Amino acid sequence: MFTASAPGRVDFLNTHQDYKGLPVVPIAINLRTYVTVIEESNYFEIKSEDLCREGKDCIDKFSPLNPSLLEGRWWGNYLRAVVKAVEEHLGEPLRKGFKATITSKVPVGSGLSSSAALEVSFLKAIDHFCNLGLSKKDLAELAFQAENRIAGIPCGRLDQYSSAFGGIILLRPKPPVEIEELKPGNVQLIVVDSGIRHSVADIHPSRQEEINSALRKLMENPKVPHELREKLGYRYDQPKWEQISLDEIEPYLDILAEKERKRILFTILMQASTMRAVEKMRRENWNLKEIAPEINYQHELLRDLYDVSLPQLEKIRDAMLKAGALAVKLSGAGMGGSLIALVEKNEEEIVKSALSAGAKEAWKVWPDSGARIEE
Repeated sequence: MFTASAPGRVDFLNTHQDYKGLPVVPIAINLRTYVTVIEESNYFEIKSEDLCREGKDCIDKFSPLNPSLLEGRWWGNYLRAVVKAVEEHLGEPLRKGFKATITSKVPVGSGLSSSAALEVSFLKAIDHFCNLGLSKKDLAELAFQAENRIAGIPCGRLDQYSSAFGGIILLRPKPPVEIEELKPGNVQLIVVDSGIRHSVADIHPSRQEEINSALRKLMENPKVPHELREKLGYRYDQPKWEQISLDEIEPYLDILAEKERKRILFTILMQASTMRAVEKMRRENWNLKEIAPEINYQHELLRDLYDVSLPQLEKIRDAMLKAGALAVKLSGAGMGGSLIALVEKNEEEIVKSALSAGAKEAWKVWPDSGARIEE
């Protein structure tokens, strides 16, 4: 018997940008998902202890030979997709499965990447059990392929790579994927679960289609110069976003409807903010106060240009800032989920203020290692 685990994450910088191929900065945190393998089996027999406690369907049993996914949002589909991804990678089916239990400290639907922590921890368990020798990058990419391509959930690579690698990384998600480890600095975070549940599958597709609609109009309008159109494209992940400046594209945004214009502005401004912050985080012992203005600015972009905040979230955020947080922003897809606060003192007061303003739960967290076998 052994236990594999993987961390949840906060998306510190460039939220809602990884699926566009833009660089993002996640921080893996010490809220983890644990897969405890009990014994070998002819099937994968997995029990979610957390779902059992909630009185929900909590057991999935499936063949290790090319398992099919079930209809609807069955939690076991993440595990089935992982097995299919492993078999594609190996070029042959797995010959055995195992009985295991799952427990997690990562709240589901909270914007802390519960699905990636589940996928990566389960992958790590399969890797150890079958002695596959998968690298961190293998774990991350197979988990991404499982969720995105096999399970059909329109996520980017942010969550899986953060969970597999751990720490603070700059992730360039467009293949060939690049990882840069950033300086830990003196990061102190409070994560607040708003208690408002959301689904990436409900949020990402609508924002992606709004960007696609904007791009079609820009690509097909003769007013837009050829040089700019060469940097654009017809799909949200096609443009060379990092090469497009605000000055270059702004004169043509009046072609677009308001929502479309906001989504393009968000993409350009969020990217510029992230690169300003990353330059500071590459230095030894960077200071929290240097990064705080960009964190607050990025939340405002998410709220005002991407429309993924809610009045309840703003109430919690305002209370935390008033209590002394240096910066507070959304983590995850938004429309609920979690907020992250950058703090250097008054932690207890900040937590109390969030709970008093309606938050369900709050934790002081710190950067943690990636997928591992627990000793």
